[in-house]
Amino acid sequence: MQLNGKALGLTVGLLWSVGLFLVSLLNLIWPGYGVAFLDVVDAVYPGYHRGTAIGLLVGPVYCFVDGFIGGFIFAWLYNRFTGSAATE
Repeated sequence: MQLNGKALGLTVGLLWSVGLFLVSLLNLIWPGYGVAFLDVVDAVYPGYHRGTAIGLLVGPVYCFVDGFIGGFIFAWLYNRFTGSAATE
């Protein structure tokens, strides 16, 4: 079985960015929600700041790019290790 790198990258990027968007949005509504998680995200992604409208927009973009790259690399490695390398 072969994994499609682009499809897995898009899936992981979308899930990671939507997840951060929802946690950030809930943090704007309830300021104590997800503080420890968002502080870690704040430390990893420059320009993201917890509890701000800018963070609500910038964070998911970083997460989508990060998730896409991670998902693509995962699929590529999986295909190499199983011997079913994609020609994409």
